[in-house]
Amino acid sequence: MSAAKTKAQNIINENAVVVFSKSYCPYCVASKKLLNDLKAKYVAIELDHEKDGAALQDALEEITNQRTVPNIFIKQQHIGGNSDLQARKGELPALLKAAGAL
Repeated sequence: MSAAKTKAQNIINENAVVVFSKSYCPYCVASKKLLNDLKAKYVAIELDHEKDGAALQDALEEITNQRTVPNIFIKQQHIGGNSDLQARKGELPALLKAAGAL
């Protein structure tokens, strides 16, 4: 397993909610805004600010078959991107509570 894949998997395993993001991405901003509006505790990894961001994005693609950001995990489950998160808006409070993020 590559170092980046190990790092990505550790981040996913150690945090209730993770948003792999890019700071300039409007979809990432929308996802983080939704989580902020719900007062969720989450970790945002800004891939464009990480030294190994490109490698992490490659590793995430291996893990999830999704290349785009945001790439969102709740309670170690891959949720998908912003449209997936927005589509689950109604069930998010329960999901986030179950993950210990609310």
